[in-house]
Amino acid sequence: MAHSRRDFLKYSAMASASMFVPDFLKAFGNSPRTVGNGKILVVIQLSGGNDGLNCIVPFRNDLYYKARPDLGIKQEDLIKLTDEVGLNSNLKALAQLFSDGQLAIINNVGYPNPNRSHFRSTDIWQSASDEQTILNTGWIGRYLDSTCNGTCVKPHTAIELDDTLSLALKGERMKGIAFRNPDILHISSKNNMIRGTAAGYQKETDHTAVEYLHKTLAETTQSADYIYEHSKIYRTTQIYPNHQFGKRMKTIAELICSGSETLVYYVSLPGFDTHALQKGIHSSNLKKYSDTLSAFCADLKAANRFNDTVILTFSEFGRRVAQNGSKGTDHGTANNVYIAGGKLATAGIINALPDLQNLDNGDLIHTVDFRRVYASLLDKVLNISPEKILGQKFEPMNFI
Repeated sequence: MAHSRRDFLKYSAMASASMFVPDFLKAFGNSPRTVGNGKILVVIQLSGGNDGLNCIVPFRNDLYYKARPDLGIKQEDLIKLTDEVGLNSNLKALAQLFSDGQLAIINNVGYPNPNRSHFRSTDIWQSASDEQTILNTGWIGRYLDSTCNGTCVKPHTAIELDDTLSLALKGERMKGIAFRNPDILHISSKNNMIRGTAAGYQKETDHTAVEYLHKTLAETTQSADYIYEHSKIYRTTQIYPNHQFGKRMKTIAELICSGSETLVYYVSLPGFDTHALQKGIHSSNLKKYSDTLSAFCADLKAANRFNDTVILTFSEFGRRVAQNGSKGTDHGTANNVYIAGGKLATAGIINALPDLQNLDNGDLIHTVDFRRVYASLLDKVLNISPEKILGQKFEPMNFI
C-alpha cells in the first residue's frame, strides 16, 4: 500500500461515511438506535479546579470570612438562595434554574485519599477509579462498550466538543468522537489520503488487525457525515457568547434540537486554576459558564428538549479553604456539583454545606463519593446498571 498504517490511524478519525463501506458494516449503517431511554446527558467540566466555596457561599459562617479576608464574598454581593447560602452573582443562570426547581446542588463531592494533581484527579473523575487504581477506560467509554457489547452504538453516540478525546469517552472496544466544528470535521473527511487508503484496502496476512482498522474507519466516517447533516437541521435563535465555550455549547444545543441520536455530550471550560489574583479571573470564568448555560437552557426549552436533558457540571477538585498569600487559592479536595434538568426528582440544595470547623489539614472533607452521582446518571439517564460500569456498588442519589 502507498500509505503507512500510521497514516491510516491518523486520518481514520476524519473520514466521510459515503466511502467504501464494507459489506460487514452495512447493517451497522442502517441499524436503528437500540440504547438509552430517550434522555440525553451533557457533561461540563470546569477544568483547573473550580473554587466551589466561592460559588455556593455560606455567608452566615464567620469561619468562611476568617479564612478568606480578601476573597470572601460579602453577603450583599450574593444572590441569596436560603437564609444561609448565597450564590456567586456571576452565576445568574444557576440562580434562575434554582428558582425554577431545575437545579440540584450537591456539596462535599469527592473521593477517598484525594489527589491534588490536575492530571491524576482528572483521570480519576473521568475513569471513575479509586485513587490507587489506574484505568485506561472512561466511565462513558465503558458504557459504550457495555451497550449490546458495543455492537449497537456508533461513535457519535458520545460526542466531545474538543480537539482530542478525553479518557471519559474511551472504552476498550468503542470510543466517542471528538471535534470542534461539524463543518471542519466534514471538510477533513474529504481528505484524499483517506480515500486512497480505503480504495487500496486488500486482505493481508494480519487480516484481523487490518479489518478492525477498516471497520474503525467506516464507523467513524459514518458518524462524521451524520454529525454534519444533523448540524444543518436546527438553527438556534438564541444569542450565545462569542467564545469557544459558547460556540461549542451552541453546537451541542443544535444537535440535540435536531433530533440527533447522540446520548452523551462532553465539553470543558478551562481557566479555573486560580492560584493568584483569583477574584477577577474566577468571576470572568463563572460569567462565561453562566451566560452560555443560560442561552443553552433557553434553546432546549424552546425546542421542548429540556425535560429530556440532564446537565452535569463538575471540576476535578475544589480549592483549599484558606486563601494563599497571592490572593488566590491552592489545590483542594471536595467540591460542589451541579445537576440541571427539566425533570429532576429532587431540586435545591441536596445535602449539608461544607463543615468549615472540621477540616482535613485545611481541606474540605468529602461526604459524597462522586461515583454515587455517576451511578444516578447511569441508572436514570443512560438506562444501564451502574455496578456493571463502575465495577462496584455505589448507592444512587435521588436527584433524578
